[in-house]
Amino acid sequence: MAGRNGRTVRDLRRGNRAEVLQRLYFDGPLSRFELGPVTGLSSGSVSNVVAELVADGLVEEAGSVDSDGGRPRTLLRVAPTAGYMIGVDVGETRVRVELFDLALTELARTEHPLEHHRYDVDVVVGHILEGIAEVLDTTGLAPERLLGVGIGVPGIVAREEDRGAVVHGQTIGWDAVPLEALLRSARLLPDSVPYFADNGARTLGQAEMWFGAGRGARDAVVVLFGSGVGACVVTGDMTGGRAVEYGHLTVRVGGRRCRCGALGCLEAYAGAEALLARWREAGGEVPEEADEETALTALLAAAHPDEGAADAEGAGTPDPVASAVLEETAEYLGAGLSDLINLFRPERILIGGWAGLQLGARFLPAVRRHAAAYSLRYPAERVSIELGRLGPDAVTVGAAILPLADFFAAGGRRTGTPASPERRPPGWREALEDRASGGGAR
Repeated sequence: MAGRNGRTVRDLRRGNRAEVLQRLYFDGPLSRFELGPVTGLSSGSVSNVVAELVADGLVEEAGSVDSDGGRPRTLLRVAPTAGYMIGVDVGETRVRVELFDLALTELARTEHPLEHHRYDVDVVVGHILEGIAEVLDTTGLAPERLLGVGIGVPGIVAREEDRGAVVHGQTIGWDAVPLEALLRSARLLPDSVPYFADNGARTLGQAEMWFGAGRGARDAVVVLFGSGVGACVVTGDMTGGRAVEYGHLTVRVGGRRCRCGALGCLEAYAGAEALLARWREAGGEVPEEADEETALTALLAAAHPDEGAADAEGAGTPDPVASAVLEETAEYLGAGLSDLINLFRPERILIGGWAGLQLGARFLPAVRRHAAAYSLRYPAERVSIELGRLGPDAVTVGAAILPLADFFAAGGRRTGTPASPERRPPGWREALEDRASGGGAR
């Protein structure tokens, strides 16, 4: 029976279950007495919902605390072994696959390098499937216990009714690749286990906002700085964050050719691939046949030899070519950040991705300086620019959050398909973001 707002009794029960699960996940352990005020549910509703969740194996006891003059109160938490998620990062140098329990504790991982074939669709799909099989074999976990597989990919992800998640990755040569359908056709996992896919910058952003340097911020931008450049924008009216093609802002009319085919994109100057190409063109000694991570390490060592062996001949003398290339890259990245600062006025900007983390604190002061110089003064004075805290695993953690958030939205029910907006409790994602800003479950 539906009420005046169109919600049925089933919708109400699912919403109550989701509310209790979210509170226990982000704020727990909590007692039944504490759950009432924080969820807005009556004591009777709390007791009924908790009884259901305990019976379903989703909630368990976690000790007790003394009460004022009465019996000790039993604390409750979400059971870590009530479900498992797989997070996949289709990165620029490798495909990383990790298995997590419900508390986002890593249980197993595997990596498959992307070398000569790079983003060949069949190769990437094969690596994903092999990685899933490997982490399940390592732990002996039955596939049926998975809540889902989340995948972070480069490019724009659209959802089609007949093919599921479809990836439009212009910079990697993917034109409407039906990634979900390709994975599903392999029949590695039961039909009850859903696949989710989203832009890698957005999964990075979601992880940092829930569990990393973004916690507590309402408005933030999380930048993924790797071979290319991407970003996730989270604002008060942009719930859950939105991936933006930040790397394809035009920063120089008629400039360098970007790998997307356009001229003058930020990525053609600030991406690690372009950075190393400019170093080589300027006469820098880029290590022969080195991968990008190794070459970037060499560039940083040339620009800042004081971090290397002090006894080496020539140590302490920066290479002016390497220093100039890094400074120019920092200026382009800072100028690009100024556009985001002026448009969205975020509280925080977080820089992650393997290249951003590798350059780290050495790179950050120059980026801050240029971002302030190119921004309007008022928003620039109110933003902090920092490094992300979750390290190179942030994309896989964020990818694993995709099935986790869907599981919460369904009130802890396994549906076998990504939750449609029509059956998600009103405000479910806003509630998750609010919980995450106040406390975490890692």
